[in-house]
Amino acid sequence: MEIAIFIIVLIILAETTFLMLRKRLTMRSGQRKIYVDTSVLIDGRILNVARTGFIDGDLIVLKSVLRELQLIADSKDSEKRTRARAGLDNVSELERIIEVNTEVIDDGDENVKVDEQLLKYAKENRGVVLTIDYNLIKVAEAERIDTLNINDLALAVRTEFLPGEKMRVKITEKGSGRGQGVGHLSNGAMVVVDGAGNRIGKEVEVEFLRFHETSSGRMIFAKLVRRTRK
Repeated sequence: MEIAIFIIVLIILAETTFLMLRKRLTMRSGQRKIYVDTSVLIDGRILNVARTGFIDGDLIVLKSVLRELQLIADSKDSEKRTRARAGLDNVSELERIIEVNTEVIDDGDENVKVDEQLLKYAKENRGVVLTIDYNLIKVAEAERIDTLNINDLALAVRTEFLPGEKMRVKITEKGSGRGQGVGHLSNGAMVVVDGAGNRIGKEVEVEFLRFHETSSGRMIFAKLVRRTRK
């Protein structure tokens, strides 16, 4: 009985400590509002960025963003379903990270497009939109709304890969070129692999050939490493 009471007291103390830290963070959090796009939640790298404490404002997740994730999670495409469900989980994870204040707010009208809502709230509250959606960034620029692009951050602090370096990559889809397969590294960089068009769903060893970097992401061109028989 005493052990049970002791455990309950520890749980209450832990919850109290967490709430105090959260309240303290909210009080000192920056005034800037950072509106999180669907693409960022699906991408997932925002979790690691948030844990570093470098985010200097409040992360705002609109209910319309959650609804869009839910729609994608109900898609017939299994890969899209998996990524969208991970995006929904990432919202919960963000709310648990004490280094940043995350709020989910109801933006009302369900008939308005998500991108329009993000831009509207960012403009009205002098905030910024956190996104890796290239088209949304361009629209925001036209409307003079600031954006934060995690791809730009990744490029700035990336670990260099060198031509000739080898790595295992899972091929997820066909490329636009004949015989090409496409996969992604853990940092979100796209890898276009010659000769891997018939390896979809499989993990293969590739050798990096060359790199192409833009604000919409990093593209790496590679070839299959073919093992010689002894």
